[in-house]
Amino acid sequence: MNSAYLYAAARTPFGRFGGALAEVRPDDLAAAALKGVLAKAPGLDPAVIGDVVWGCANQAGEDNRNVGRMAVLLAGLPVSVPATTVNRLCGSSLDAAITASRTVESGDADVVVAGGVESMTRAPWVLPKPSRAYPAGNVTAVSTTLGWRLVNAAMPAEWTVSLGEANEALGDRFGISRERQDEFAATSHNNADKAWNDGFYRDLVVEVPGVDLDRDEGIRPGSTSAKLAGLKPSFRPDGTITAGNASPLNDGASALIIGSEAGARNIGLEPLARIAGRGVHANAPQDFGFAPVEAAEKALKRAGITWSDVSAVELNEAFAVQSLACVDAWGVDPAIVNARGGAIAIGHPLGASGGRILGTLAARLRESGGRWGVAAICIGVGQALAVVLENENS
Repeated sequence: MNSAYLYAAARTPFGRFGGALAEVRPDDLAAAALKGVLAKAPGLDPAVIGDVVWGCANQAGEDNRNVGRMAVLLAGLPVSVPATTVNRLCGSSLDAAITASRTVESGDADVVVAGGVESMTRAPWVLPKPSRAYPAGNVTAVSTTLGWRLVNAAMPAEWTVSLGEANEALGDRFGISRERQDEFAATSHNNADKAWNDGFYRDLVVEVPGVDLDRDEGIRPGSTSAKLAGLKPSFRPDGTITAGNASPLNDGASALIIGSEAGARNIGLEPLARIAGRGVHANAPQDFGFAPVEAAEKALKRAGITWSDVSAVELNEAFAVQSLACVDAWGVDPAIVNARGGAIAIGHPLGASGGRILGTLAARLRESGGRWGVAAICIGVGQALAVVLENENS
């Protein structure tokens, strides 16, 4: 079996819902990320790319009909470059990276591009087709922006609660206070702001043509838990989850070049990190926020290491409460988690977030000289994914 390596990572800035990227189609966002990551490997002939694996959670509007293939064509790659689109909801682009790594390890290709995209702003309303012709009554358009839609009546009610209610219940289960959540969220914003000011994201983020946005749009410098404490609960009158301690709705795309050791000759770069372990786990649908705990444990076991070896963690912050539950369960030092900001500040365009956290993790390992890192993400309907990276230059 070959080893699979991450050679390059790029992403667009993440825009707010209805913000600077609202007028950009998701297939154009995907093409921008794809061109951005390939620009980091100017010696790579795109014709040798064995496959492109792209993640997208919605696929109900302009991102339909295999948005990965659309990105390849819009980016001007040779028509001979194939592409597929995968959907594991919030984990779609991390799933794409996992699929790409398996493709490389099996020897089916030496160079694969993985990535993902989401425009939550441009997610359409949908109308179900009627069960009989010419219905006389009214019909209701359903938003596809986030969460369950057109739910099957056979699903138990506890499985189909809102994402927010599911995480309020998680907070009750583990006794995670509003104060801890607000402090976690403020730290996310301040870490992200510092990272941008330090130039950490300068080489990771690429521009979107025609858009004046050079930084993630949702970061709030100077955030404090005291300021966040003034926000009203979003899901329960007496709840702990607010718009300030949960990830927002966002638009953006991410991309990665993954290849074998031999693929370095075509890519023209030294690898950033080796993909050393992968893990997937599923809980009951309402317990999705806690699923990264076991996904990461599986990935660590497959990499042959333990948490004591890990110096950096990138955990997608869907909600502060579920992030805290996972960090508590792992028993890791919170200081190594999302040290350059997380999704509460940076944003969570669903299909793009997995690629973002994996690229950020590799950059953090290179910056610190640490050897081992974990990227993990929770996924609606009860799932999670995790990847272990090894910095072989540590």
